[in-house]
Amino acid sequence: MRWDESHESEDLIDRRGDGPARSDAGLGTLVYLLPWLLQSRIGRVILVVGGLFMVGRALLSGPIGQGLHGGATARGGAAETPEVHFVGFVLDDVQASWQKKFTETGEPLAYRHAKLVLYTDSTDTGCGYGDAATGPFYCPADERVYIDLGFFRELAGKLGANGQFAQAYVVAHEIGHHVQKLLGISERVEGLRHTAGATGASVRLELQADCFAGIWARSTQQRDLLEDGDVESAIRAAAAVGDDRLQRAATGTVSPESWTHGSSEERVRWFENGLTSGSIAACDTFAAKTL
Repeated sequence: MRWDESHESEDLIDRRGDGPARSDAGLGTLVYLLPWLLQSRIGRVILVVGGLFMVGRALLSGPIGQGLHGGATARGGAAETPEVHFVGFVLDDVQASWQKKFTETGEPLAYRHAKLVLYTDSTDTGCGYGDAATGPFYCPADERVYIDLGFFRELAGKLGANGQFAQAYVVAHEIGHHVQKLLGISERVEGLRHTAGATGASVRLELQADCFAGIWARSTQQRDLLEDGDVESAIRAAAAVGDDRLQRAATGTVSPESWTHGSSEERVRWFENGLTSGSIAACDTFAAKTL
């Protein structure tokens, strides 16, 4: 991907190396969910399944709270500097694209920027305690995306999805959840009874975020930002985190009734749907009879 290697984003908050979250990490990864679980089912839908790789990371890491990596390099470490600039560039590019899309489609509300927080191992969020073992996630309460850069190494190493555009897909997917909040989709999900399983609202929410990531990827094509292999890199990332593939790798079996994100085939299909259509309407997973 063609990008400005010195880019600095005003929407990126760097907490790497700040130490552990104030919450009691010993209580485990799911502690940070409790405030929203008590307040609203929206929080459960978005946070429990809104983290792009939560299920896969828990399955592959063993006991909850034990991540696959030894912690990211402390803030300012030269090894992570290129990744920081890249994440900031993608963040700004994704949000600028959505700002333009909102204007073009005549959305009643202007696009409101989300923030992205980089952290090491654990951090406090508007939704409570955030743990790197959760993987990248979006918190609707503070409208922030949270990423431990160590996940990108796991994405390339343990999940086999390398390349910068695989990382860009992660950022674009999480901003997709922010777009869902702004469009009122997340609020409508609250009224749906069936939230779990292969055809449930949780899976449809995640697949729509994949489709929204595809819409952004299409815009990069149109602006000649893509290089050879970029789209394939994103597709490998989408396939790598399908519920079926992760469950099979972890347990040897596949249980569609417990899916929260969709199969590898579905995740690729909806990303490609956004890529080819560039249309918000074409990403209506909730109206789709088949996923």
